[in-house]
Amino acid sequence: MNNPVQEFINERIERIANNGKNEKLLASAKSFNTESNKALYSYNFSWMGRPIIQYPQDMVAMQEIIWDIKPDLIIETGIAHGGSLIFYASILELVGKGRILGIDIDIREHNRKEIEGHPMYKRVKMIQGSSISSEVMKQVEEEVKGSNTILVCLDSNHTHEHVLQELNLYAPFVTQGSYLVVFDTIVEYLPDDYLPGRKRPWGVGNNPHTSVVSFLENNDSFVVDKEIDNKLLIGVAPGGYLKRVK
Repeated sequence: MNNPVQEFINERIERIANNGKNEKLLASAKSFNTESNKALYSYNFSWMGRPIIQYPQDMVAMQEIIWDIKPDLIIETGIAHGGSLIFYASILELVGKGRILGIDIDIREHNRKEIEGHPMYKRVKMIQGSSISSEVMKQVEEEVKGSNTILVCLDSNHTHEHVLQELNLYAPFVTQGSYLVVFDTIVEYLPDDYLPGRKRPWGVGNNPHTSVVSFLENNDSFVVDKEIDNKLLIGVAPGGYLKRVK
């Protein structure tokens, strides 16, 4: 007997796989990724009143992951305006459990005030300090205690060296079946001058993508979830959705 639910799921799996072979679609996505980054497209959105510097496609992917694995704890490095913290907290509110630990070397006072005054702050805790410092790591180690399912998102300093240190430090916290998400791997695929007038210490050959490549060369516990890449096509984390398989 046919199962219409499973048939729909199977059709979607096949369609997503075919996206990775569709040269016209891939070329269009690449063009949009380049031009939209030049136009600061990701700065245009908010979630529940807080600016969230993310692409909607990546937000949908994160929602799917959170709903699927139902983490007890999400660790995010890089806070900015706090939109991602509030976004993840709101999904956990719907899930009915879980909390967010946000880490940033500089939590600006006006952002802290807005985040702490938000209704979703009840699921959030913030730590100010370098995500790779021993002081912060001691605090993180305390926070992860008692959490059975942990998801980690890296979105702070995007240089190769910094992200690679984050990967090595935070990967052990990720539980099997969960994800280590590395944002802004897209930098490797953008021209170095994609943000004219803005000097950044990262660029082609020195960015989260190169860190992921180095990390995976020495770590077989994680694999790139290519289905997410083929599904989204547009986003800032191609090759950055790392699933823990063992």
